[in-house]
Amino acid sequence: MRNVIYRIQGEVPDYVDHIKGYKGILAADESAPTIEKRLASVGVDSTEGSRHSYRYNLFSTKGLENYIGGVILFDETIRSERTIKPLLEKGICIGIKVDKGAKPYDEIGGMLTEGLDGLTERLREYRNLGAEFAKWRAVIAVDDTDACIIANAWTLARYAKRCQDEGIVPIVEPEVLMNGAHHIIDSMLFTEKVLHHVFDAMYYERVELEAMILKPNMILNGYESNSPLPQFHDTARTLDDSEIVAHYTTDCFRRCVPAAVPMIAFLSGGQADGVAVKNLNQINKHSFPWYATFSFGRELQQNSLKLWANGQLEDAKQTLLSRARECSQASAGDL
Repeated sequence: MRNVIYRIQGEVPDYVDHIKGYKGILAADESAPTIEKRLASVGVDSTEGSRHSYRYNLFSTKGLENYIGGVILFDETIRSERTIKPLLEKGICIGIKVDKGAKPYDEIGGMLTEGLDGLTERLREYRNLGAEFAKWRAVIAVDDTDACIIANAWTLARYAKRCQDEGIVPIVEPEVLMNGAHHIIDSMLFTEKVLHHVFDAMYYERVELEAMILKPNMILNGYESNSPLPQFHDTARTLDDSEIVAHYTTDCFRRCVPAAVPMIAFLSGGQADGVAVKNLNQINKHSFPWYATFSFGRELQQNSLKLWANGQLEDAKQTLLSRARECSQASAGDL
């Protein structure tokens, strides 16, 4: 399983050293309702043919394998040999979204992701279809109760353990939503709580930390917040927003994420176009024990989608390639 993570990262184990390609993950696991909304936003009906055409155009981008080490797929996509053929030819690892979506947790509120029933059988089927890693997303709001947080943490841990039992690398995604008017410090404190519960649950479930990928949120102001980001008093200049986000994000993760975790692949989480890349670049200017990279969906796809819908297929590919290259550079802190 660790070799899968090496491949996704772009590392090739060698008897002397590792060659790092600074690769990340393309999240192309939109569910049927989500891909329908995405296509509708550019005036395209969601049909089996249109979904194949769009995804195939992305996957067949020449040179994509230089920056993308893995792609997360949806059930329909991984079952379509013609759609995923370009990924297999490029040697890109394929993964699969295995959760069944979030449902209301209790009368107080919050959401709990479902899908543990029958998971082992689904994992075995997806492994036979070529999946080398999987993804499970927990959706957590900053006002969720401790009970809801703990329920999601234990569900993530049980999913991760079942993946590893079947020889599949789990991507663990405890996403703290940034919808709301909360301050960045509230985001940090709440994310700390969530991560503490997640890794506590994984300890008791005996998840092998060295063979998993964490896919978390960055630490941000709530999207509806009007509060300015706080400055740090020990700096001689005014920091820009991405530098402040990087400070809070790295401080939070140093306190919560064990060093044994090899890879943190940040989600973009609805940030404005290009912002998540800038934040990732600043995060990688800090020192920490993990390989910090990206697992972006909209951040990689949204501009390509518009061009594809307009019939500009090659432009769509080049736009995807350009953003993937930027993400790769940001994974090295070299953008």
